[in-house]
Amino acid sequence: MKKIFYMTAVGVLLIVLSACGSSESEAGGEEKEADEITVGYFPNINHAAGMVAEEKEMYQEQLPDGTKVNYQYFPDGSAFMTAVETGEIEGGIVGPGPAMNHYVSGAAINVVAAGSKGGTVIMASNDSNISTPEDLKGKTFISPRVGCTHDVQFETMMKEEFGMTSERVQGDMKHVTGKPATYASMFEAGKVDAATVPEPWASVIETEGSGKVLVDTPEVAFGETLPAAVFVTSEKLKEKNPELVQNLVDAHKQATDFINENPEEAKTIAQDKIKEITDQGLEKEVIDGAWERIDFSYEVDESVLQDFADSSYNLKFLEEKPDLTGLVDKEFLKNG
Repeated sequence: MKKIFYMTAVGVLLIVLSACGSSESEAGGEEKEADEITVGYFPNINHAAGMVAEEKEMYQEQLPDGTKVNYQYFPDGSAFMTAVETGEIEGGIVGPGPAMNHYVSGAAINVVAAGSKGGTVIMASNDSNISTPEDLKGKTFISPRVGCTHDVQFETMMKEEFGMTSERVQGDMKHVTGKPATYASMFEAGKVDAATVPEPWASVIETEGSGKVLVDTPEVAFGETLPAAVFVTSEKLKEKNPELVQNLVDAHKQATDFINENPEEAKTIAQDKIKEITDQGLEKEVIDGAWERIDFSYEVDESVLQDFADSSYNLKFLEEKPDLTGLVDKEFLKNG
């Protein structure tokens, strides 16, 4: 499959698996009629399948005639997962971290498809004198949150390949946190030396020229295998109305196939939709750069999610080793 494009708590213990990216749009909803549903997603590039499905009315195409489809845009993964659990939305696209968090906390939810993979990039400031990962010893790196998806990917790579860890576990690197949108300015101000960056912010930094790629997506831990987004629904809905869940998955698959077959049109849809929802535009050069680091795929491998959770535990972000058995249900992918 051609590679084409990213952006991921429930409790102090499990917040380490939370999503790292968020938007400024707010979630909201009203009581629904019996013949209407609501689908949720984030206005982020790695959620492009949601944007395409909305723009092309693919959910309406797959659902019974007359079904009204509403869309809800979320500021963070925890809000999304709460909406799924309460039935405020029937399902949609979210980062893998919040889905894992809520599942191990007892939520009756399932990942029924993936949304995209890839999009994490390790970058260094132009003035940091860093040319290889080994040069990070004694340096300061930034991630969106402690133990978030991108932090775990970076620290897993550094520990396994270079024997380096953060000061959090008596290691050699200083760790700070901040919003990815600020990384370019922090590089320029000399406040941090390196960053583990979700797209599209890596492409923003490249375009602005404030930093350079140190380790690109394929070489980052879980870089091409870990879902950057997953499609989630509730076990209650699955048991009550499996036909509806099948319709949702079929529309999601249709949107994903459209992205892979029509990348330029899909880019335009994503660019316009992000602008519409957030009132913040992304230049085409940034969209193009981010798109190249992502693989839009609905196939999901539960073993990768477990490996990622195990890595979080091994890095001491978690006190207990999580068991994700039962989180993924691929039956609807097989039936579609």
